[in-house]
Amino acid sequence: MRRLVIVLSLLALLGAGGCRRKQRLVVGVVPKGANHIFWQTVYAGALKAAQEFGFEVEWNAPALEIDASRQIEILESMVNRRLAGIVVAPVDRQALIAVIERASRESIPVAVFDSEVDTDQRISYVATDNTEAGRMAARRLGQILGGKGKVGIIGFMPGSASTMQREDGFQDEIRKLFPGINIVGLQFGQANRAKAMAATENLLTAHPDLAGLYADNESSTSGTVQALKSRRARQVKLVAMDASEALVEDLRAGWIDSLVVQNPFKMGYESARAVGLHLRGQQPAKHLDSGATLVLASDLDRPEIRELLFPDIQRWLKGR
Repeated sequence: MRRLVIVLSLLALLGAGGCRRKQRLVVGVVPKGANHIFWQTVYAGALKAAQEFGFEVEWNAPALEIDASRQIEILESMVNRRLAGIVVAPVDRQALIAVIERASRESIPVAVFDSEVDTDQRISYVATDNTEAGRMAARRLGQILGGKGKVGIIGFMPGSASTMQREDGFQDEIRKLFPGINIVGLQFGQANRAKAMAATENLLTAHPDLAGLYADNESSTSGTVQALKSRRARQVKLVAMDASEALVEDLRAGWIDSLVVQNPFKMGYESARAVGLHLRGQQPAKHLDSGATLVLASDLDRPEIRELLFPDIQRWLKGR
């Protein structure tokens, strides 16, 4: 009888251990897209926070960065399964309101990163100061153009808060500081390099004397560079947002004048950390500026710039 009690006790302990393993906290991380290096760097930052706070990351994203409907479906599933928390970069500032507020009502903490959403039902917002990033680009482009000439903007998509803020900041700063510069058009690449290239071609055709361009996200920047290369239009000065290995090489080669670079690793880390703090009963920062840096070709070999452009994300992504 005593031996039976011992066996049953051991089985109970093993069962309890299994339950504890099954009950390991899972936090959903939902960027706008999954494939680009920017989002993979966000993922690496989130994994670092997850290791520090002892939760797992469920990573899921729409196949297209403009697909708000798919992003809503992913969030709805996470709420239905009662994940411990959610970290999200909203595709659209209006479309994601309902599902984020539903999560909040059901006591699932939501941290928002990269792009704003029109609700205060979140525990933290971590992003670049996108308006200032646009102003930073405007000051650089205005400077290199000597305060005069025609410029165009290749944006992301209407409704995306982060890029709309960049476009507004750019246009406001140009009009304020450089009245001799004429903004001749704002066109959208819709997260598609080919569309961004076509939009740039349209501006170049309509304005043969175009002096400068501002591209406010990676896909738009990539498409814009391709259009300039196809026209051999080195005289058109490009100031752009975001970075990749290819874009850094284009910067080094002179096709891009400068890049306004964000810090996606910090975005992923701080937004996932905000959920970790909340789950421990602590208060995360309501708003955290993850920073932006203007990078010129002459900066590319500085150690701190190389670390910003090429963080060691494989340290965190390996085995995933």
